[in-house]
Amino acid sequence: MIVSIDFKSDEAIYMQLRNQIIYGIAKDTIREGDSLPSVRQLAEDIGINMHTVNKAYAVLKNEGFLKLDRRYGAIIAIDIDKIQAIEDMKDEMRVILAKAICKDVTEEEAHAIIHEIYNDFLN
Repeated sequence: MIVSIDFKSDEAIYMQLRNQIIYGIAKDTIREGDSLPSVRQLAEDIGINMHTVNKAYAVLKNEGFLKLDRRYGAIIAIDIDKIQAIEDMKDEMRVILAKAICKDVTEEEAHAIIHEIYNDFLN
């Protein structure tokens, strides 16, 4: 698994890791049932603290993307509760769209951005 961490970013490292794993799932480079590296191995590969990887994995587990098992490690296990996923998406997008409206981003521009990003994951 290729992960790139921007150590100069204001975004927390565990969130960068979480986001890259979600992107990998969305782009189908990481699939249901795939095992992720152990916490120790991924921390060593990226050059970050094991607790940071552990936190990213815990967040992914709580969000329904991972199953953590002592025998098998971290396994992609996507929670297929679509209704909850849509509600979570609405909650997150409300803030994003409110910020966009404050910056005079039009509805058409917002739709174009969503369309562009969605298609990036499919291609």
